[in-house]
Amino acid sequence: MKMIITQQEAMEKGVWKEVVRIFGVAQEDEVWPNETYILTEEQARQLGFIS
Repeated sequence: MKMIITQQEAMEKGVWKEVVRIFGVAQEDEVWPNETYILTEEQARQLGFIS
């Protein structure tokens, strides 16, 4: 299973810092609110989206 989350959703849910770490987003990278990130099932568990 895969889960898609946008940058805006990650910010709203308070997991943006973890998404940045997982995907290696650098501070100088330009990121758009509707930019999507595809999480594996394990990553979604780590972030608390599924149990």
